[in-house]
Amino acid sequence: MPAVSVVIPVLDEERVLPELHRRVRAALADVPHELVFVDDGSTDGSAAIVEALAAREEGIVLVQLSRNFGMEVAMSAGLDHAGGDHVVLMHADLQDPPELIPEMLEAARAGADVVYARRIGRDESWLKRALATGFYRLMERLARTPYQGQAGDFRLMSRRVVDTLRRMPERRRFLRGMVAWVGYEQVPIEYRRAGRAGGRGASYRQLLRLAVEALAAFSDVPLALAAYFGMLTAVLAGLAAAVILLCTVAGWLTASLGVWVLVSILFLGGVQLISVGILGRYVARMHEQTLQRPLYLVARVVGQGGGTGGTSARNR
Repeated sequence: MPAVSVVIPVLDEERVLPELHRRVRAALADVPHELVFVDDGSTDGSAAIVEALAAREEGIVLVQLSRNFGMEVAMSAGLDHAGGDHVVLMHADLQDPPELIPEMLEAARAGADVVYARRIGRDESWLKRALATGFYRLMERLARTPYQGQAGDFRLMSRRVVDTLRRMPERRRFLRGMVAWVGYEQVPIEYRRAGRAGGRGASYRQLLRLAVEALAAFSDVPLALAAYFGMLTAVLAGLAAAVILLCTVAGWLTASLGVWVLVSILFLGGVQLISVGILGRYVARMHEQTLQRPLYLVARVVGQGGGTGGTSARNR
């Protein structure tokens, strides 16, 4: 069994995969390890590159999913196929330096169950930095899990943490929040995140969707806000009605009462739609959970590693 499994989700990363492979192998040259590449529906030659690497080297596994399931599900599939005593999650774009893995492993051997890489800077656009900072601050205030600062998916986990994550039944997954929820001893190491070396990054729409899913998964504050906003609107509408009635009786108001009624109806209708929309997000999550569809489907597995694959993992 390898000491370390490195799980790497891949989506159209053919340009960067050779360099990624070289750097990870160099960083773990003195540590028994395996590389688990999860191809999440790539349309370029990414799968062929990994398959060629697996054909000539031991300890490289290609898990090719049947279609694109998304980054979070791809990482979950990698966890199912990783067999190391410790498992590292990292992206394939080299924004997260593989050279940090030995330092993570050293902290884990000192007793930490999770070693997460916390960003102290990033070579990205100001807009993406601002949005990321806003999201992490919002999660700090609203989430029911410990806040880990600007920590992404790049982290090392012990086997008991990985096994716990595999037993968690969420369909819509936010892994970094799930890892924080698990608890145990979790320690940070700090680094500056580089720009993308290649591949296709998530769009702003995808990032917004992930942020919404994260808030829904780890906070019920949106539901509480909907209730508070509804009560506040009802109070304001009642006060407005009293004021309109008073002004009408006193002769101060000459506008048609029908205009005010129409405005009130439109306002209250908008509030109701907002509240129903928030409730609908949670109902949709419950509906998806009750369907009990597999989290992902695997088209094929190439290469040999120490993973726990098998039928249950491959169609989880």
